[in-house]
Amino acid sequence: MTTPYQTIVSVLTDRFDVAADRISPDTTLSDLELDSVAIVELGMYIQEQWPSTSVETDIDSRWTLARLAELAGNSQAH
Repeated sequence: MTTPYQTIVSVLTDRFDVAADRISPDTTLSDLELDSVAIVELGMYIQEQWPSTSVETDIDSRWTLARLAELAGNSQAH
């Protein structure tokens, strides 16, 4: 089973062309230099994958990838 973190990493590398060596659980969206449109798109993707999460509307560029994955993972448990 793919974890939320693995899914988010795949999206970042496949859809947003982020180099894998720039990604770690402690990396923030700001560290990846994603613009506001890309952050909204990422939030929408996460919302599609895990509908019970509120990431789409609450996403913050200072969040780490671990935080995003945690929110998505928590939505799976409900």
